[in-house]
Amino acid sequence: MIRRIVSFIILAWVLGFAWFALLLPQPAAIAETDAVVVLTGGPNRIDRGLEILKAGKSRKMLISGVDRDVKPAELAAQYPGSARYFTCCIDLGFQSVDTRSNALETARWATRNKVKTLRLVTHDWHMRRARFELDRSLPNDIIVTNDAVSTQPSLNALFKEYNKYWLRAVASLAGI
Repeated sequence: MIRRIVSFIILAWVLGFAWFALLLPQPAAIAETDAVVVLTGGPNRIDRGLEILKAGKSRKMLISGVDRDVKPAELAAQYPGSARYFTCCIDLGFQSVDTRSNALETARWATRNKVKTLRLVTHDWHMRRARFELDRSLPNDIIVTNDAVSTQPSLNALFKEYNKYWLRAVASLAGI
């Protein structure tokens, strides 16, 4: 009986990993939202957020998880043609250090800015855990659109992220 239970758990984990790795979230169509939230930590995320702002589809953007030493002008210099957005429309979030604190920082920012629709931008392999944390932190009346930046993640990166996702889900069930 114990072998069957253990075998079932392993099978469920393997099938879940296959789902996680093979069906990564995709980029969303460019549509209007009140704001964009970009989680730092990888290439092309900020570019995607800027693309939405430049298209006029959002009025505000939060870049969450910015290093405290980064200045807006320095960041703007890395993205040609974006300086005006950094002065009017982009807020830098310096409080978060991980996905969970990204979600808390985003929730505070969204409440302060009276956001009702939000576009979440992060990498495809990170989207499920980021969305899980965001759903736990945001007020229920905010509608979130997942906008995954496509990548070519390694099997190792997918394995780590899948396990982080499930560990976080189990921790939340335990109230942590």
